[in-house]
Amino acid sequence: MPDIDRSRGSDVAFFLALMATTLALGAALAHAYSLANKIGLDAEAYLHAQRAYDNWHFVGFALPLQIIGMIAVIVRHRGEGRILRPAAVALVLCLAAQIVFWIWTFPVNQATENWTQMPDTWQALRAQWEYSHLVGAACQLVAMGALVVAVLRRA
Repeated sequence: MPDIDRSRGSDVAFFLALMATTLALGAALAHAYSLANKIGLDAEAYLHAQRAYDNWHFVGFALPLQIIGMIAVIVRHRGEGRILRPAAVALVLCLAAQIVFWIWTFPVNQATENWTQMPDTWQALRAQWEYSHLVGAACQLVAMGALVVAVLRRA
């Protein structure tokens, strides 16, 4: 078995990837956990509930750090397949969560002006917004799991 990189640089890369993924996962799971309570609300109650997400754009700062951390882990462990493979899976899932957001969630944010306006198609938009967040949360959850596997394989 080849030597595994246990250097400070590897530690920093994993720390960054894990911490940023934790921040992204926390926000994603908050959306997922609230889905069942919000999906049946009437228009007025739904708009009111959506105010809980005001200023959540700050969570977006974790996402570039998440990607940078994962890429750093992949680069540092490129010759160590046992670590590289789950780290690559984590990166792919992180990027998949971003694709879901930009294709399905963000257009709803624009159409509803971040849920300050209620278009005629609000129920379909609500379903698209809520379920796209659920898919993103699943991607982030499995990405975190893959990163944990990668860390454990360093031992």
